Amino acid sequence: MRIASVARHAPSRVVTNEDFERWLDTTDEWISVRTGMKRRHWAADDEATSDLAIAAARRALADAKLEAGDVDCYIVATATPDYIFPATACIVAAKLGAVGKAAFDLSIACSGFIYGLTVAAGLVRSGVYQRILLVGAETLSKIVNKQDRSTAILFGDGAGAVVLEASEEDSFLGAELGADGSNPSTLFQEAGGSRHPVDHAAVDAGLQYVHMEGREVFKFAVTSMIAATDVALQRAHLSRQDIDFLIPHQANRRIIDAAVKYLELPRERVLVNIQEYGNTSAASIPIALAEAVEERRISRGDVVLFVGFGAGLSWGAVVWRWQ
Repeated sequence: MRIASVARHAPSRVVTNEDFERWLDTTDEWISVRTGMKRRHWAADDEATSDLAIAAARRALADAKLEAGDVDCYIVATATPDYIFPATACIVAAKLGAVGKAAFDLSIACSGFIYGLTVAAGLVRSGVYQRILLVGAETLSKIVNKQDRSTAILFGDGAGAVVLEASEEDSFLGAELGADGSNPSTLFQEAGGSRHPVDHAAVDAGLQYVHMEGREVFKFAVTSMIAATDVALQRAHLSRQDIDFLIPHQANRRIIDAAVKYLELPRERVLVNIQEYGNTSAASIPIALAEAVEERRISRGDVVLFVGFGAGLSWGAVVWRWQ
């Protein structure tokens, strides 16, 4: 299989670090030093995750010179679906004009694109489908407490889409996925599911918002990214020196820098755009990929390694040869 096209979309509203200074006890310097973020995009009140996903998907279809009906299956990786059900992918496919096609969501937070790429690869390489549209899309601004300095500054909204299709050459070289649900409270949205439905008490306590134990997530993120990278490379029969480009989940610049240091990769091989988008969860890797392709940084034959981590806790890496 191969990636036939890739595209991105971000909402028009830009929230800068200086904007946060107006209502939070923070500064541009404090945010920049700790996260590497300068701006992020937030959806409008009437914009949902499907709206962002559709915009990215339309661009990906146009770049691949395809109609929506040419795609056999639609997958949306998201932690912020339009509704608990139906799946956001069903809405995306229908609004694109692909009613009747297979469609489903993947809910594994920031690891969503990595998991989605692996699942889609299995479906295409096994012959179940010839062509899949995978979208990582999020509106995390809808579920963060704007008064919580520890989380409000981190998250942005956006979508990245790829059209995957069967190919004589195989771009999917190897992968590693993992998860540990022993302590979900490390990074979770407590209220909204069957364990703790949203009620007046939950809203009064702010349980509908993202909760994160930052230090624990940082330590987990670095070790999981390194371990997943090495296993995926081993399965691809490659080494760290074979990586032409690393596209990590854009969660925190310090996390990325720490992982890159341990992996001993030259910084020019690591694609980072966190300063513009913040943490867009499942959308961060495909947005970064789309920018790299637009800038013609990636060439045919390049080995690209996608690696991410997120709530679950979850992690994963995919080794990909560009064609």
